Amino acid sequence: MTETIKNADPALYNADMAPASPQERTWNMWSYASLWVAMVVCVPTYMLSGGLVAAGMSWWQAVLTVFLGNTIVLIPMVLIGEIGARYGVPFPVLLRSAFGTEGAKIPAMARGLVACGWFGINTWVGGSAIYVILNALTGGMFKGAPLPILGIDMAQTASFLAFWAMHIYFIRNGTESIRWLETLAAPFLLAMGLALLAWAYIKAGGFGPMLSAPSQFAPGGAKEGQFWGTFFISLTAMVGFWATMALNIPDFTRFAKSDRDQIIGQALGLPIPMALFAFISVAVTSASVQIYGEALWNPVDLAGRMGGIGVVFALAALVVATLTTNLAANVVAPAYGFSNLAPSKISFRMGGYITAAIGIAIFPWKLVEDAGAYIFTWLVGYSALLGPIAGILVADYYLVRKQKLSVPDLFRRDGIYEARHGWNLAGLTALVIGILPSLPGFLHEAGFVKSVPGIFDTLYGYAWFVGFFVAGAVYLLLAKPQQAA
Repeated sequence: MTETIKNADPALYNADMAPASPQERTWNMWSYASLWVAMVVCVPTYMLSGGLVAAGMSWWQAVLTVFLGNTIVLIPMVLIGEIGARYGVPFPVLLRSAFGTEGAKIPAMARGLVACGWFGINTWVGGSAIYVILNALTGGMFKGAPLPILGIDMAQTASFLAFWAMHIYFIRNGTESIRWLETLAAPFLLAMGLALLAWAYIKAGGFGPMLSAPSQFAPGGAKEGQFWGTFFISLTAMVGFWATMALNIPDFTRFAKSDRDQIIGQALGLPIPMALFAFISVAVTSASVQIYGEALWNPVDLAGRMGGIGVVFALAALVVATLTTNLAANVVAPAYGFSNLAPSKISFRMGGYITAAIGIAIFPWKLVEDAGAYIFTWLVGYSALLGPIAGILVADYYLVRKQKLSVPDLFRRDGIYEARHGWNLAGLTALVIGILPSLPGFLHEAGFVKSVPGIFDTLYGYAWFVGFFVAGAVYLLLAKPQQAA
């Protein structure tokens, strides 16, 4: 049972967002390690490193890029996670310290909308698996012409909506109803990855041929001399992949037995499993170059090429695994975020329904239709938004507040975090300034403008890092005098 806050404002408080009680703090380091393994072993993770191979990297360059990116993002992950472990409140509530009781809704919704995007992507992946199963069983009977506007055929649309409807059922009944499935999701998907690896080993004639696809950046390659530019923007994309969780990790660490548990658990569960799964991905993707003459970085597409009854069982397991992973990783943050808009009116469950609706509206298949759009526009683009929020949170908690927060004031209009009628201009100004350097590069990469000065394309390649440090520095300049006043 959550702790009760006396004199809490109903506009800032409900039972879902109240501090976790000592009885609820049951998560140890293995709980966090298991949580990360369950989230790491998923199709979008597989697509990351495969996409890097498709972009021209060799297998070891792709695996190293994934490992380095996740080692970097682990730092803000544990720093921000400590806030949840110490004070037991979720991410949208913690934002009130730096942004004000009203201003906190802006970064909370920014994080929530990105999660809605991931919700849509995972739902599309699960729907694609259903579509492949249907065609594998019927010899391609369900393939048809693309529908106007949507750009996908009728069966693809129906498969997507069917998988989406599964989420609605579980959102309605609560994630507790699928807890037993979540524990099985990671082993199922890992087993599928190992099966793919074994198939690729046999089909490509051993590990030598499988991993022989050279880097396109090597001398004489199609992209000779272009490695470092691709590497740094890819590294930013790898950081951006879990930059979402680096922000709302307090939603989970609020239940930690101790700060040590969340630190060790996350260190064990994130970088190394990501690198191991990345190896499976690049090994199989490299093999697809040998077998099919092209890099097939989407496992659903690869399974469709393989054929046979085995694909039905593999993709059925993928549907279950994707469903449980999606509910755990991509519903919690936006549900809290939407609930934070009006706690007395929007429950955690209603927040989940809103998430599901937005997951349809964004046309997620457009985000992952090619490796370039997926990595360089989607992942890097939202990292430019989330990096500044992380920088402000770290600066506020560790440098301005000196790791001391007043939990009751987080839920009060007349508390120390009310700022100017609920708006902390220091945090909001720092957020805007932190985003601005990467904005021209994003507009260019996304195709909204034809060209920008080269410096902006360069800054965009480091979007998360630029946003993190610029926003953090600006917040310190603006907030320090305010705190002393």
